Amino acid sequence: MPESHELNALDDMTEVMELLFESGWTDGLPVIPPTPRNVQRMLTGTTRAADELIGRIPPKGGRATVEKIAINAVMAGCKPAYLPVVIAAVEALLDDRCNTRGVQCSTHIASPLVIVNGPIVQELGLNSGHNVFGQGWRANATIGRAVKLVLVNLGGATPGVIDKATFGHPGKFTYCIAENEAANPWEPLHVERGFAPTDSTVTVFGAEAPHNINNHWSATPHGLLRTIADAMSTLGSNHLYLGGESFLVLGPEHADVLAKAGWTKRDVRAFLFEHARKPLAQAKIGGMYGPETRRNLWPRWLDHDDEQQGIPIARRADDIAILVAGGAGRHSVYLPGWGARSATRKIER
Repeated sequence: MPESHELNALDDMTEVMELLFESGWTDGLPVIPPTPRNVQRMLTGTTRAADELIGRIPPKGGRATVEKIAINAVMAGCKPAYLPVVIAAVEALLDDRCNTRGVQCSTHIASPLVIVNGPIVQELGLNSGHNVFGQGWRANATIGRAVKLVLVNLGGATPGVIDKATFGHPGKFTYCIAENEAANPWEPLHVERGFAPTDSTVTVFGAEAPHNINNHWSATPHGLLRTIADAMSTLGSNHLYLGGESFLVLGPEHADVLAKAGWTKRDVRAFLFEHARKPLAQAKIGGMYGPETRRNLWPRWLDHDDEQQGIPIARRADDIAILVAGGAGRHSVYLPGWGARSATRKIER
């Protein structure tokens, strides 16, 4: 990446954007030039030193200092107040459980999703309701974009070079949501993970694009969750073969059906763990590992002779993470992962 002072020699914004694009430092969309003035303004959003090293971004190991992260936040169009969220997301991605190196290099479709919880959601105007995965909110759009630019510019995830995704998905431009805590009948994600309700946090997770789940009629948990379990358990899912964590984003109306019937998140997880399964016979002919179940690639706990045995999409119920987001409408969203896990970090100003 260029040093911000190097851009002062160029005459206009168009010239700067062309230089950045031709150098491979953008996502293909126009960017805000990271001039010294713009970067210094961005750094006012944090009390952390500009030269503080947050870590090295895999796979190339670029140095993610606070200043380098700020440069990418400028390019993405962030306000200075967004910078602590971007920094926390980068910190979380450096957790080994996320396997960011694998997500960056895989042929799989996954891209890191940023999930924000806590009071900062309202402070920054992050969207947690209608069209939560869509356009229209600057905070969601630019925070997610800044994280992706860090992964490309410091981690080296250039498409076709390091990033070998067969397809990719639009979340590789930006992928950031907030949990709809006001509509959540249970404790929010960050509280479930040991943080205080007054803490603001970021959770990152290498996720596929959202898989929509329709159920407009079921008035009981069993009817609703059978629909969700069926949508989650497909022969093409990584989770059937690799395990790892996945996320279920319940729409507020679906969450309300479950909570009013007295169901907890633990109840929902237990039901989905038991019912989101595929028979071994189907997996042997339609999935990832082939018919020879005694190869080391298959889970060792399988009864290789029981072809009707149901293979769960998670190795344990707690690997199904649940949050509530979105607006009105009887929809939920399933987010399969790459086979890795999520990580949560507190946002430090």
